[in-house]
Amino acid sequence: MRVDLFDFDLPQERIALRPVRPRDAARMLAVGGTQDAPEFADKGVLDLPNLLSPGDVLVFNDTRVIPAQLEGRRAGGEAKIGATLHKRIDLRRWQAFIRNAKRVKIGDQLVFGGGVTAIAEIRHADGSITLYFEGEEPVEVLLDRAGTMPLPPYIAQKREVDARDLEDYQTMFAAQDGAVAAPTASLHFTSRLIAALDARGVKREMLTLHVGAGTFLPVKADDTDDHAMHSEFGRITAGAAARLNAARAAGGRIIAVGTTSLRLIESAAGEDGVIREFADDTDIFITPGYKFRAVQGLMTNFHLPKSTLMMLVSALMGRERMMAAYAHAIAEEYRFYSYGDSSLLIP
Repeated sequence: MRVDLFDFDLPQERIALRPVRPRDAARMLAVGGTQDAPEFADKGVLDLPNLLSPGDVLVFNDTRVIPAQLEGRRAGGEAKIGATLHKRIDLRRWQAFIRNAKRVKIGDQLVFGGGVTAIAEIRHADGSITLYFEGEEPVEVLLDRAGTMPLPPYIAQKREVDARDLEDYQTMFAAQDGAVAAPTASLHFTSRLIAALDARGVKREMLTLHVGAGTFLPVKADDTDDHAMHSEFGRITAGAAARLNAARAAGGRIIAVGTTSLRLIESAAGEDGVIREFADDTDIFITPGYKFRAVQGLMTNFHLPKSTLMMLVSALMGRERMMAAYAHAIAEEYRFYSYGDSSLLIP
């Protein structure tokens, strides 16, 4: 499909630079599939329990964002170098996107803050570079000392990262270190919302997908067939898979909270719709025409024009319907992107 089919005009003032407080005070656009929202309904995140049914399962991503943004220079030079870690390779190596990458040669030592150094080892086809972090301290310790929270480009270009982001850009479920971008759909959840969902009889399940910086890469191809999707590591335990399959068998719907959860569930599901234990990289690219195997709904924020995630929600709901939903959201002044409002999509 042509990538420009997923384009739309978004006024800059609709991009949220801070989340609302409290988190569950965000607005939510319900699109189809509920008794009181056959097409579009302007709701709030706190309305979620009443839009779901007892026995439905919300599936959350429990990845935790690490301080993966590093600033430094090439040893022996003055040129400033920025590194955004993308994907862990092993205990001391990370694949990273480098700002001012033309100044970096393979074998160069990069010097970051706090005495943290890394060697540029391999340059990849997508322009990223494998960095080997020197020393004996765990890389996580080095990042805590030298790194900052890697806010999305559309926020970082407009303001500085500050102490508030350490809390704001982390979900209440964050437990497994490894993400360099937050699973933002879960940012809206609070203890009182979880209590209301429990009272409604809505179940919840956890999986882990370490979101990489590749999620923000623009689609440069003109056709979706020519786009190379980034890969990310994900895990679904045997127990979680069994409980999800049992919930579906009992008539409950699997509602992914965030596109990361959806992509991992679909990666782990067979053509028979059965979800299986999974611990591997996934580069699943979901576009219109994809036949969903296990997921029956999605709670997600509003996405960028011509992005892979805009293609994903169009695959779930239909392109024309999602373009109309986004036009409605813009007209009604919903807040977009990572710190913005939410949507509930039930095909």
